[in-house]
Amino acid sequence: MERLPRVLTARGWGLAVTGVAALLFAQFLGRRDLLYLGILLVLLPLVSVLILRLVKPRFTVSRTFAPQSMETGFTTTVTLSVAADGPLGGSVTMQEQLPQRFGDAPEFHFPSRHPTPSGVSLYEYRLRSAARGVYDVGPVTAGFTDPFGLGISRHTLGGTDRLVVTPSPLELPHSPLTGVRGTDGSAVTRRNANPSDDDVMTREYRHGDPMRRVHWAATARHNELMVRQEESVTTPEATLILDQRQGSFGTGFLSAFSGDRDADGTGMLSSPTFEWAVVAAVSISAHLLERSYALRFIDETGAPALRRSVSAPWPEDEEYGGLSGLHGIAQGLAALELLPDPSKRAPSSQKRRPLADRKVNGSETQRTVPFGDPMLDKLASLKHRGPLIALLGVISESEARDLAPAAEYGSQSFAIIVSERPRDMHGVMDILRGAGWHAVAVTPNASLAAAWAYFDAPTGTVTSSTAKTTIKSATGVRT
Repeated sequence: MERLPRVLTARGWGLAVTGVAALLFAQFLGRRDLLYLGILLVLLPLVSVLILRLVKPRFTVSRTFAPQSMETGFTTTVTLSVAADGPLGGSVTMQEQLPQRFGDAPEFHFPSRHPTPSGVSLYEYRLRSAARGVYDVGPVTAGFTDPFGLGISRHTLGGTDRLVVTPSPLELPHSPLTGVRGTDGSAVTRRNANPSDDDVMTREYRHGDPMRRVHWAATARHNELMVRQEESVTTPEATLILDQRQGSFGTGFLSAFSGDRDADGTGMLSSPTFEWAVVAAVSISAHLLERSYALRFIDETGAPALRRSVSAPWPEDEEYGGLSGLHGIAQGLAALELLPDPSKRAPSSQKRRPLADRKVNGSETQRTVPFGDPMLDKLASLKHRGPLIALLGVISESEARDLAPAAEYGSQSFAIIVSERPRDMHGVMDILRGAGWHAVAVTPNASLAAAWAYFDAPTGTVTSSTAKTTIKSATGVRT
């Protein structure tokens, strides 16, 4: 019975088969009453199907997520609201369509057992994802039956809603990057008062101020004792660079099985090493922003790091601050994928999203030379205004030489190289360290907290088993 076309229910097919049998017996036995009965039994299912085809059901479907976006490893509660816009004669079986990653699609019956006074049926279920991304939840497919339960008609109700799954930040230990901060995360800097800004750099005398700080010229002008304001509170700054090239993260044995894609083709171009870098990016961002840093987030060309992400609230922004800034970075990283290497063609079996869905601001982002003059010029304008952190994939020694001069633009410069074979990165790390970078290479299985803590280790360390790589002597590194 399950193999029969889904235009009739089991009851409808049973009635139709019984009607055909009655017609056959009426023919052989010459019974007029069986003839009438057979015609009635055959016509009832056909009329039911015809009515279901002519009457188009109208429903209002909406859904909400709580929370609106979720982190990997956590859950969100989906509340589905369904209301009929007109009278409904039969029963309705509904199913919410979900990406295969979320498992079996939930089924429910309309109306619910306890609809609202206005006739709205509410349903709840939970979703959980171990992978970041942007997923389309919905639409609802419904199977309608007539009041007698003979025919069935399937319709799609409502549209889809986008669920954003952001990478979950990891807790990082304190390191020299943050330095000594006040209770609000601000940094205290020393500034000398100049004759041209006496009024700006002075304040009223307070009990306990040393007499050597008395500013006599300002005291004479204000007719009260004034002292020099030698300390000013400034907002600490930091710059984070995230390499996003497929050529940097798409190499190695594990990457041959990367491109974590759903069967419906909604997966992103990624790799285990790039996923490690994405988690590192959101974790470092959270670590700094929670300490009141002003964070500048750029890619390997010096452009805004999230400009290619379809989930970024503000793709062209590169400066972030506070909890709202952390939310924007996490949202943008949810759908950030590797920049495809033109020399590598994706297998035809791996479907990609339509080009229109992969554009930001109406056109594909044009790329410039990685670690080139545009990036160095931008960093030069921020010279010594805070630490510089680079999350890199496999880069060549030539690219390392291009990046090396950027070390002088940060108060301290740190590089984390993610590679499946970190020992092959010794030459690259030697170049970076020789220019003043603190560099470490890790595998995608390494502990992020251990790699971060490496920067707090004393110089001259020979090995670092916690960072899953061999670390050469840091001789010649400027700290």
